[in-house]
Amino acid sequence: MLDYSINLYNLEYFLCILVRVSLFIYAAPFFGQRGVPNQVKIAFSFFVSALLYGVIGPDRVPLQYETVYGYATIILKEALTGLILGVSANICTTIIDFAGRIMDMETGLSMANLMDPTTGLNSSISGVMYQYAIILMLIVSGMHRYLIQALAETFRLIPIDGAVFSSDRLLESMLMFLKDYVTIGFRICLPIFAVMIILNSVLGVMAKVSPQLNMFAVGMQIKVLTGLCVLFFTVGMLPSVSNFIFQEIKNMMTSFVNAML
Repeated sequence: MLDYSINLYNLEYFLCILVRVSLFIYAAPFFGQRGVPNQVKIAFSFFVSALLYGVIGPDRVPLQYETVYGYATIILKEALTGLILGVSANICTTIIDFAGRIMDMETGLSMANLMDPTTGLNSSISGVMYQYAIILMLIVSGMHRYLIQALAETFRLIPIDGAVFSSDRLLESMLMFLKDYVTIGFRICLPIFAVMIILNSVLGVMAKVSPQLNMFAVGMQIKVLTGLCVLFFTVGMLPSVSNFIFQEIKNMMTSFVNAML
């Protein structure tokens, strides 16, 4: 018969790893989507935690606590660390929805909203289309492998019970993200934005030249048709957009990890 035994201290150390990994999987993009069953998330978190436990082990960085409250504090710190790391990667995907809403507002499709299955929230038509396309490209480019590798690397940089939450540096990271949020979002929707400015100028001139024409009624159809044509001809930009998002995920995770060192 096989005799399995585990030390209580080793179990406590494994639970610390499991808490950080579980919160990261819950909040990270692709892994934490609503379409992924909770059973798969739990099983994957347990599997990754078991692999990481075999690599780092409790002998390298022993836990130091005296009471149950001390251990609970360590658990809370690990949960917050995993949640911050997952959110730092997940917020980068909101740039796609921001760009999609601007594109739909310019093309006259802002009233038509769809439920985004990845988030469970209402999103624009262009935002949902770009969301699916870019997530697929990120998966093909190895985003899921990078997220797991980055999570494993955090255990070397931020050991168990080693996170130091600096509010100033976390705020600085969020401000940096907000700057990139607007910059990258407008770079994504720039083709439609530029074309619509030119189209509005042309419609304004035509309204002055021919006042008898109802440019409001004519302009609605022209804007929708022009917007769809621009979306069709700019499909080749999607790989570049996915590179922008992937690089932003790397920058945000690096920035938030540095804020907890």
